[in-house]
Amino acid sequence: MVEELNNKDIDKTLGDTKLENERETTVKKSSKHKKKESSSKSETKTPKNRTKHKKVLEEPEVPTPQVPESLRKEEFVEYEEFEVSLREINSQGQEILIGPKRLTRFEKARITGARSLQISYGAPLMIKGNVNARSSISIAIEELENKALPISIRRTLPNGIYQDIPIEWLKS
Repeated sequence: MVEELNNKDIDKTLGDTKLENERETTVKKSSKHKKKESSSKSETKTPKNRTKHKKVLEEPEVPTPQVPESLRKEEFVEYEEFEVSLREINSQGQEILIGPKRLTRFEKARITGARSLQISYGAPLMIKGNVNARSSISIAIEELENKALPISIRRTLPNGIYQDIPIEWLKS
């Protein structure tokens, strides 16, 4: 449900709080000026003419809550949700129909991260080499560059059409 705020009420409360704040500042300024005027330069306080003043406990001022201007009348638009059914595009040969002809940096990062996690948990390696002196991330990157991984990427359009693209089809 959409909740509407009345601009007049908000403007009135904002105006009232502004007036109160202005009044408080003028009252405080005038009292400061009076204190300055009452004390002259010839009067200097020495330990003899200092008097002990009792501290009066004053109640702290409670600030009045201010309504921010961003809470003015706002309308929320609600759209009806619609169902999207996924449909696969079948390409002729090794043709890439959705997205660029190469791996994006996000796809590279996702594949490398997932594969390095698998390697760190003891998954078998797809390449041969000196494995003991290397990290799982560097092994995963090398497997991706050699296109040794049996992984395909699903690229989806907003209307539900998708294409599964094997890594072998993409440029690194």
